[in-house]
Amino acid sequence: MQGYAIVACGTMRPELERLKEEGFLKTAKIFYTTPGLHQEPPELARQLDLQLSRAKKSSRKIIVVYGGKFCYININDPYDNIDALISRQQEEGYTISRIQAERCFDMLASSEEREKLAAGSKVWWLTPGWILYRHQVFKGWDKAQANENFPKHDGGAILLDGLDFFNRYSLEHTEELLDFSDWMALPIQPYNLSLERLRTLLAAQIKE
Repeated sequence: MQGYAIVACGTMRPELERLKEEGFLKTAKIFYTTPGLHQEPPELARQLDLQLSRAKKSSRKIIVVYGGKFCYININDPYDNIDALISRQQEEGYTISRIQAERCFDMLASSEEREKLAAGSKVWWLTPGWILYRHQVFKGWDKAQANENFPKHDGGAILLDGLDFFNRYSLEHTEELLDFSDWMALPIQPYNLSLERLRTLLAAQIKE
């Protein structure tokens, strides 16, 4: 990843910082937007544009760690999607590409792996960032909105954990985790995995 810059949703900060610690992203500069901006499309567009402009000052090769159509929706213009936002920053001499995943949890486990885990049930998928930054991810949600969205997931909530996050967090922040689970009205179960899928998706964007 030498010579690359990364612009990423802040929700993926825990995994990307781990890859940086492990040396995979050692030389990459990473620019984060605020977690949970899928709920505020205009602000997402503003911050993504700002961070891409900052990234271009440090590198001519940029990888965007954002999902596809689920991360940014412009209800007034269906053609104004996440890739359209990125394309506005394309210019001669720069290479800007987006990681090929539809959502953040798709960056950690493929749809086939998630289907196998769900075993026919409807699951609410979580990543560590969804728990760490839950007040931003679920900004403006009250209990009524939670009751409208979560209980229909008969498979509960599954945390895709490539960091051994759940074991540490459940010991250090027991009450917070229980409160979050109670608010969702869903049990939270961790599923341990590696970060290999994320590494592979990032590596696929390296341009010779």
